[in-house]
Amino acid sequence: MSRVGKAPVTILEGVTVTIEDGGRYGGQKVVVQGPLGTLEEDLRKDIKVKTEDGNVIFERKDDTKFAKSLHGLYRTLTENMIKGVKNGYEKMLEIVGIGYRAELKGNDLELKLGATHPYLIKAPEEISFEVHDKVSIVVKGVDKQLVGQVSAKIRELSKPEPYKGKGIHYKGEYIRRKVGKAAKSVEEGGD
Repeated sequence: MSRVGKAPVTILEGVTVTIEDGGRYGGQKVVVQGPLGTLEEDLRKDIKVKTEDGNVIFERKDDTKFAKSLHGLYRTLTENMIKGVKNGYEKMLEIVGIGYRAELKGNDLELKLGATHPYLIKAPEEISFEVHDKVSIVVKGVDKQLVGQVSAKIRELSKPEPYKGKGIHYKGEYIRRKVGKAAKSVEEGGD
């Protein structure tokens, strides 16, 4: 059995987990409700789920390779949903560069990244943005996958470059820096 899949998921206080039949893939559907919202996940028919003593337990119907691959996946997705509706998730991004800045326009995010026009990122329903000091962006939401996806799309607009480090990067991300041509020739004793 999968080591991840066989571990029970603890249902946090204030969170309710409902299991329904007739999911999109012919299996069950897990609905998680909490103080911050509601999330749903449709399970394949190869995986069975039940709640017992304040825990969610996942079992697979057979030992096929496909069922084994889904066992730990659905357990982790459900755990992330429970944590998300209780505490929420956030990703922090930093903008580095002269003239690079971010502003909120209602619920949407406007980025000025040295192009001739600003970029406007529309916030999905479940996502909210915060901007601190015009260079720090916080992406918040209950769905861990959606928070990561929106953060990655923002970062994709201006990836950090290796010479000066300009661009958008995750807070705490290490950017490997390269030596420029002028500095390299001085070190080697060139012109």
